[in-house]
Amino acid sequence: MDFYTIVEKAKKSGKIEKGTNEVTKAVERGTAKFVVVAADVEPKEIVKHLSMLCKEKGIKYGEVDSRKKLGISAGLPVSASSVVVIDAGDAENDIKALK
Repeated sequence: MDFYTIVEKAKKSGKIEKGTNEVTKAVERGTAKFVVVAADVEPKEIVKHLSMLCKEKGIKYGEVDSRKKLGISAGLPVSASSVVVIDAGDAENDIKALK
């Protein structure tokens, strides 16, 4: 199960937030279930804090190769550096299966 598919499923049947500011807020509030970050973000500092924040809060974290593909899977006409799943919907079991 790839992370793009999880984001697409959660978008259709649950709730996601897009953008690093929204992702950071969701993680800090404890509403995040799963965070996905694009590896091709420049500069890296934009999303660098998210992996540590997720580890600190015990939130599952994944990295994908492309901002463009992440934006598409989140239903955006533009690229996205990060996406957070708030309500997993049909992707619940996929997220639980992640290590």
